[in-house]
Amino acid sequence: MKKSILQLIIYCCLFFNSKSQELFVYTEPASNMATGTLGFRMTSSLMKEKNTAQLNFYMLPEIMFGISKKIMIHADGFISNRNQSLASEGGALYLKYRLISNDDVHAHFRLALFSRYAFNNSEIHQPAIDLNGHNSGFEFGSIATKLINKLAISSSVGYVYGSDNINKPWLIEGATNRRAINFTASIGKLFFPKEYISYDQLNVNGMLEILGQSNIATGKTYLDFAPSVQFIIKSRMRVDVGYRFAVSNELVRTSPNGGLFRFEYNIFNALSR
Repeated sequence: MKKSILQLIIYCCLFFNSKSQELFVYTEPASNMATGTLGFRMTSSLMKEKNTAQLNFYMLPEIMFGISKKIMIHADGFISNRNQSLASEGGALYLKYRLISNDDVHAHFRLALFSRYAFNNSEIHQPAIDLNGHNSGFEFGSIATKLINKLAISSSVGYVYGSDNINKPWLIEGATNRRAINFTASIGKLFFPKEYISYDQLNVNGMLEILGQSNIATGKTYLDFAPSVQFIIKSRMRVDVGYRFAVSNELVRTSPNGGLFRFEYNIFNALSR
């Protein structure tokens, strides 16, 4: 199983062997938004509940701001229908600091540090720790991203800690299993346009992302693949469509498979308007 997963990862890396933008769907790159840019994002996910026919709907409204060329922040909200009706379940703050930036002709390398704090009032229902709508807690780690022509490759690793949710204690497999390591690898290619003529051109990106988590106490791990397509409209609007599915679910999640749709709009030089 592990050998076949590795072979598939290598094949995908060889397949996407030409050109892309550094904007990923399921992960953050090491680059930041431009200073003074204000972004609004709405992410919707439809995930199938494991062993049942129930579909869980999640909405994540998000505001992003580029404080400087090195620092950007996100503020998220969590809404879902897991309890049979749409309800607000919490939120999160995300901070990213660009540590290293090396630029070359048609290429660059970025290294960033990030941290995330989330609070949540839903029931804790799975051993996997998810700060994007399920768990309270914090995460910190690093991201490295390489852009060569139009090919982008990115990877991250982070330490995550799941705390008690608001009025909902941690009861999953004992209190010692709150710590885990998150890891990701992403690769993307710009398919269109072949040549840039203006900022108004439609950009079409295709990508594959690999997302995983390993619990420090138990050693149990999950691994997901997430192919997606992305449209950049007039350099300020973005539409993402993706599907995430489990390759390994040893570290159990109740709804590991499902689709994603996102719309994002950015306002450049927002403070000077």
